[in-house]
Amino acid sequence: MSVVEDVYASPKCFLDTFVIDTGIHIDKLKMSGKALGDLNVHPAAGFDKSTALGKGSLTKSYIENINDNGPELQKKSSSPFSAPINIGDAGSNGLETGNTEVEYIESENLADLPDVDASFNTLLARLDSKDWVSVCEALNNVRQLSIYYRERLLEIIGAVIPLIVKSLRSPRSAVCKTAIMASADIFKAYNDMVIDSFDPLLVQLLLKSSQDKRFVCEAAEAALIAMTTWISPMLLLPKLLPHLTNRNPRIRAKASMCFSRSVPRLGMEGIRAYGIDKLIQIAASQLSDQLPESREAARTLAMQLQTIYVNSQVSPNEDSLELVDADSWEAFCHAKLTPLSAQAILRVTSTPKEALREQQI
Repeated sequence: MSVVEDVYASPKCFLDTFVIDTGIHIDKLKMSGKALGDLNVHPAAGFDKSTALGKGSLTKSYIENINDNGPELQKKSSSPFSAPINIGDAGSNGLETGNTEVEYIESENLADLPDVDASFNTLLARLDSKDWVSVCEALNNVRQLSIYYRERLLEIIGAVIPLIVKSLRSPRSAVCKTAIMASADIFKAYNDMVIDSFDPLLVQLLLKSSQDKRFVCEAAEAALIAMTTWISPMLLLPKLLPHLTNRNPRIRAKASMCFSRSVPRLGMEGIRAYGIDKLIQIAASQLSDQLPESREAARTLAMQLQTIYVNSQVSPNEDSLELVDADSWEAFCHAKLTPLSAQAILRVTSTPKEALREQQI
C-alpha cells in the first residue's frame, strides 16, 4: 500500500500526523467517528488521491488551467500595437502604432507638413502627452516646423525646448532618440537664439552621449557636433565650462570634446578676447583626467593653442618663423601654469614644436 492510499484508508492516521505536525492535542479535537469518516467519503472537489500529495501537483494543476484558457488570456494581454512605428515618416504626422521596430528619418528626408495649422495648434499639448506615440509624432512635427516654418516655430520655441528636455529624460528609447534628433535640428535652425533656454538641453545631451545604449549615444554625439557647429563659441564655451569639472567622468569627457571643437571657431581675435592663458589652463587641467577621451581632447586643444600662439608672435615683416625668447611658447607656458602643468603641456606639444624648428633650419 502506498503512502497516499494508506492516508486515505486510515483517516485517524492522517489526523494523528496532522496533530503531531501542528502541535494540537488530540483531546482538544471534538471530532466524532462519523466526522472522521467524512474525511474519506467526501474529498475536496478536484482532489486527486493519486496525485494530490505528489511533488509538483499544484504547479501541474495551475499550468493545465493556463493551457485551457491560453487563447482567451492571449486576447486579453496582447499589445494594442501591431504594426511598426515609422518615426518621422512623410505623412500627416509620420507615425503608425507599433511595438518594436522604429525607423528614424534624417532631417534632409523629412517632408513638409500637409496641415501646418493643425500640427502647430496642438503641438505643445502633444509634446506633453502621456502617449509616447503622440510625443514622438509631435517631436517630428517640431523637426518639420524648424525646417519648413522656422519663423512660426520661433514664436513658441521657449515653451517647446522644456518639453524636448522632458522627452530626453524619457525611459523609452524611441522618445529619447527622437528628442535628440529634434535638438540637433533646433541648433541648426536657430543658432544662438536658443542660448537663453540652453542649459537643461545641454545637460541632457551630455548625459545621453555618455550612456550605454549605443544608438542613443551616437544620436546624442551627433547633436553635440551640431551644437558646436551652429552655436557661437563665444556663447557656448561659458556654458561648457562647468561641465569640465563634473563628477561624472563620462560627462567631463564629452564636455572636453565639445570644448576642444569650439575653440578653433573663435579665430585669432576671439581667442585673444577670451584669453589664451585661460584656455591653456583648461587644457592643462584636462590632461590628467582619468578618461582617455578627456586627455585626447586636452592634447588637441593644447596643440591648437600652440599653433595660434606661435602664429600670433611671428612678425609680419619677416619670412622666418624665428621667435623672440621672451615670447616663446615655453616661456608662455611656464609663466601661465604651475611647473608640473607646464611640463605636461610641453610634452604634449613637443612634436609640433620640433617640426617648427626643423622648418626654420
